[in-house]
Amino acid sequence: MSYNFKINPDITKAETLPASFYRDNTLFETIKEKIFLKSWQWIGDESLVSLKESTYPLILLDGYLTEPMLLTKDIDNTISCLTNVCTHRGNLVALKSGLSKKLTCTYHGRRFNLKGDFEHMPEFGQTQDFPKPCDNLHTFPLKKWGPFLFAGLNPSFDFQQVIDKMNERIGFLPLNEFILDPSLNKNFTVHAHWALYCDNYLEGFHVPFVHKDLNAVLDYGSYKTEVYDFCNLQIGYTEDTKNVFNLPKNHIDYGKNVAAYYYWVFPNMMFNFYPWGLSINIVQPLSINKTKVSFISYVYDSDKLNKGAGSALDKVEQEDEAIVENVQKGVRSSFYKAGRFSPTREQGVHHFHCLLAKFLNR
Repeated sequence: MSYNFKINPDITKAETLPASFYRDNTLFETIKEKIFLKSWQWIGDESLVSLKESTYPLILLDGYLTEPMLLTKDIDNTISCLTNVCTHRGNLVALKSGLSKKLTCTYHGRRFNLKGDFEHMPEFGQTQDFPKPCDNLHTFPLKKWGPFLFAGLNPSFDFQQVIDKMNERIGFLPLNEFILDPSLNKNFTVHAHWALYCDNYLEGFHVPFVHKDLNAVLDYGSYKTEVYDFCNLQIGYTEDTKNVFNLPKNHIDYGKNVAAYYYWVFPNMMFNFYPWGLSINIVQPLSINKTKVSFISYVYDSDKLNKGAGSALDKVEQEDEAIVENVQKGVRSSFYKAGRFSPTREQGVHHFHCLLAKFLNR
């Protein structure tokens, strides 16, 4: 099914997506195929398969895509991202992580190597035209950025261009030295459409009204948004000279007090860089009015935790949840149709709506 959403590329003339976008159950399901299956997703870091001949099964966006995947590392240290669905009868191949030289389905014994290539199947000696390429496990495109791994399902764009854009600002940071801190990881349930949560993230317009403590740290007047092809960046400046990045002299922002770099990657990923490290936010649709938001934290400088713009993240999240849930109730009104964008403050939301319309109209 194709749509005809029209978002004027000129933000000064554009209207937002209609309220019906957030209320249409059929569209909510269509978004799986048109958007999530055409994009990239963060699936973890390389520590999941740190040893040779190791495997790690996962379910991507469980409750929405519910796509069984399998990370493997072979004897040559090559990491692959495979479907975890056997090409015989659809059984899950790997049920738990661990070390294994081969992948053997527990249902009928079909065997693959760690790159997903078919190797053996009992009782198939009389089967004609077998095996075929379709008997191999499907391999998903995989991109690595520092220690972080991203899988493309059937992606319509190259994720390297996103990595290159993020590296323009944060390439000086030693990402491989960032350490996952599970004690900081949290999941939140937001009773709202997943895109409303992204809408809220994509503008600093609400900061003075919703986040009093954060607003006291950030210099709202100099808050900046930059838009790229499939990602955008919000830069939080501050008058505080202590809790800022130590930028190298050749950095584009050298001499400025940068408290945070907030990267959003289409359609549902946020990478929030603070002087202490990185908070990754993954927005996972569950239903048309229910969303799971996962916070995953990697610490680089623990001495700077709970300071500056990167402090009190739980409080900021609770404030965001409250406002987004109020918007969820509002867009269900029969009398709200669409809104307009602030040309100076909502470039990120406009960019998101343009991308949503582009993918859905195909």
